[in-house]
Amino acid sequence: MRISKGYTLRTLGQEYILVAEGIETVNFNRMISMNGTAAFLWKQVEDKDFDAKMLVQLLIDNYDITREVAEKDVDQLLQSWKEAKIVEE
Repeated sequence: MRISKGYTLRTLGQEYILVAEGIETVNFNRMISMNGTAAFLWKQVEDKDFDAKMLVQLLIDNYDITREVAEKDVDQLLQSWKEAKIVEE
């Protein structure tokens, strides 16, 4: 899996917003925001190939959570990223 080209993560106050770069990808009707944990994962895998196992391990290594919680969270996150078409398989 890989992050789709044309997106940049920006900080707006204490929120993280995914910005489409280039006029052909801009859709102002759907803004993509991320919490701090999702933004952390995004930054870790920018310009890299990754899979769910890698994201789970990043969560376990950087947050005080169990593998089961990390796997559930990553499944939900990847589903939302795929629905938003901001990652490519």
